[in-house]
Amino acid sequence: MAIRRFEEIESWQDARELTQGIFALSNNQSPQERHGALWEQLTRTAMSVMANSAEAFGRPSDAGFARFLGRAQGSILEVHSHLYIALDLGYLTQDQCEGLYRQSCMVSRKIGGLIQYLRRHRRPQRWGLSTDRPSTDDHGPAPDYRP
Repeated sequence: MAIRRFEEIESWQDARELTQGIFALSNNQSPQERHGALWEQLTRTAMSVMANSAEAFGRPSDAGFARFLGRAQGSILEVHSHLYIALDLGYLTQDQCEGLYRQSCMVSRKIGGLIQYLRRHRRPQRWGLSTDRPSTDDHGPAPDYRP
């Protein structure tokens, strides 16, 4: 089955859940901590995983798709680094840190699997005619992808 929308990519869906988890924990912080550099960067980095995965889908070649997925994987590593800082500063418990770390590793594995697939089945162009390209204009009603 062909993926027609970036919302159908499993790793994007999992990255969305990870981002929601990080935001939920940041909302439990005091306003001073929540608006500090660490939480802002951690939430931005988690959003970057989603954004780069979505942007990857819009690339016209498998090589471009894989390149942007690689950026998403880089952002996962940045999430890992920020999780350690949050743990060391006492913003996260060991269990919270481990849970988010495991979740982010799952996202990374799925992204890595998609990258490997794209490299093995590389096509120079993902779509031939401009009408074959996924449209950003009319996707119909927004899908319900609530976790």
